[in-house]
Amino acid sequence: MQSLDDLPAPSGTHPDLEPPAEPVRALRGRRTLHVVERIRDMIVSGELPAGGRISERMITEGLGVTRTPLREAFKILEAEGLVRIVPNRGAEVIHLSPADIEAAFEVLTGLESVAAELACTRGTAAEFAAIEARHDRMVACQRAGDLMGYFHLNQEIHQLIVDCAHNPALSRVYRTESARIRRYRYAGNRVGERWARAVMEHEQILDALKQRQGALLRELLRTHHINGWRVTRRVLEGELSPG
Repeated sequence: MQSLDDLPAPSGTHPDLEPPAEPVRALRGRRTLHVVERIRDMIVSGELPAGGRISERMITEGLGVTRTPLREAFKILEAEGLVRIVPNRGAEVIHLSPADIEAAFEVLTGLESVAAELACTRGTAAEFAAIEARHDRMVACQRAGDLMGYFHLNQEIHQLIVDCAHNPALSRVYRTESARIRRYRYAGNRVGERWARAVMEHEQILDALKQRQGALLRELLRTHHINGWRVTRRVLEGELSPG
């Protein structure tokens, strides 16, 4: 009786040349996610300016990928609200007005206010420990001058605090709205004094969370957002000013 290994390969295939379909799909998925992350960082840092068209050739040559994962990445970024796919033009970076950004900050502030007391009530010690670990890494990035590394961890911390509320709808809305203005939140941290102050505010936020002081956490998060928007608005006004 033949074993499975002894059976001939299907016509047109060779077992040593064609990998199984599932690993191929997984590889393609990882490649697409890598492209998403790189383009997202380029948008956040301002390397790809708001309102500008994204050159497919520049991205494919720069990242060493084909157009297939690039176009799949564009679809993901469009769903996040970071790019717009325009017929016959390709993808361009979404441009938001200061009014749009301020409105989004108000929504995020409200969502975190709702999440704060729920997080202190429902969050687990393990979840708090995960947030604290990211906080320590974030501080290390700030000391090393790694703004992008700091920013990624900062965003994770805010999302994880909201996730501690154990309300999937709240987490989903927060994640979506936060993604839309990621570039503008990053811009505020480019101001040195704000960056240092934000770390101090995060120390207080973490302490309130660990002590399960919901009302205090709510106010600290609200103040943190207000301070962040104040600096971000100044940066945007400077970018929009003539000359």
